[in-house]
Amino acid sequence: MKGISYSRYGGPEVLAYGEVRDPKVGVDAVLVKVRAAAVNPVDWHCREGHLDRILDPVFPVVPGWDVSGVVVGLGVSVTEFAVGDEVIGYVREDFLSRGTFAEYVAAPVRTLARKPRNLSFEEAAGLPLVGLTAYQVLVKALRIKRGETVLVHAAAGGVGSIAVQLARHFGARVIGTASPANHDFVRALGGEPVAYGEGLAERVRGLAPEGVDAAFDTIGGETLTVSANLLAPEGRLVSIADGEVVGYGGRYYWVRPDAEDLRRLSELAEQGVVSVHVSETFPLERAAEAQTLNQEGRTRGKIVVTVDWETETETETETEVEAEAEEETEAEAV
Repeated sequence: MKGISYSRYGGPEVLAYGEVRDPKVGVDAVLVKVRAAAVNPVDWHCREGHLDRILDPVFPVVPGWDVSGVVVGLGVSVTEFAVGDEVIGYVREDFLSRGTFAEYVAAPVRTLARKPRNLSFEEAAGLPLVGLTAYQVLVKALRIKRGETVLVHAAAGGVGSIAVQLARHFGARVIGTASPANHDFVRALGGEPVAYGEGLAERVRGLAPEGVDAAFDTIGGETLTVSANLLAPEGRLVSIADGEVVGYGGRYYWVRPDAEDLRRLSELAEQGVVSVHVSETFPLERAAEAQTLNQEGRTRGKIVVTVDWETETETETETEVEAEAEEETEAEAV
C-alpha cells in the first residue's frame, strides 16, 4: 500500500511517500481503509525524536494517530464493528510504527468509535485526539461544573476550540486566549477571547476579578505560570504541555484512547454540540507540507491529510486480510 514513512528521526525532509508494509490485523483489531488523517503536534514531536524516552520506534515509522475511514476487514474476535462501518479513531499504540498516514491502518477496537454522521470524513478525522484530550481534561481531570469560569489557552487551536465548546455545553463560562485575528472565531464557539502576550493576567482579571475556577494549559512555560496565578481559591490547574504544572499543585495530563469517551464525542458532534473546523487539507503525498504548516503553530482548528479513493481499486491488502480472517474464524470453530 501507499503511505508516508520515515526511517530516522529528523525534520520534514525525512518523510517519504511510497510503498509501505501492509498492516497485519490482530484478533482485537479491524482493518480501516483510510479516508482522512488529521495532523497533530505530537506527529512532528515523534518524528524529531522528542518522545524517544517513552515510545520505541520500529523503523520505518508510519506517522499519524487520528483517522476516519471505513472498516474493510475484521479481526477474529471483533463483534463491535462490521465491514462497511464508517469509523473514527485515536489509533495510538505504545510504540511508533503503524500510523494512519497510509491507505490502510490496523486499528484496535479500543481506539475506535462510529463516525458522526453529520461530519465529513475530513472533519471527523480532526475529532479523536483533540476531542478526547479536551473531554478527558475537562471531565476527568478538571471536573468542570456548571456555573464555573474556565480559562482555556490557545482557544482557536485544535484542542482549545473543542474545549471551549465542551465547557460551554457543561454550563461553564469560558475565557479563551487567542490572537486578535481569531477572537471572532472564539466568540462564535461561545468563549470570551483575550489576547496573548504581555498583560494577559490583567486582561483575564478584568473579566474574572475573583480568579478562574479552572485553567486548561496547552502551551506551558510562562503561560503556565500566569495560569497558576489566576486561579481562585481551590482552583484547579491542568497542563497537557508542561510537566512543571505539578509544582504549582496541578496535574499533567496525557490523553489515552478510550472507545466510550470517543463514542460520547461522536454523539455530541451529531447533536451539534461539537464541530471541527478544518483550516486546510493536503493529499497524502504532501503530508510533509501539512506537518510543516502544523509545526508553525498558527493553525485555526485542524490540518487534515486525505486519501483519494476515487483513483484507488481494491488492493491485495484488503482481500488477503479478509481471507485470512475467514480462515482463522473457521479454524477457531473447529
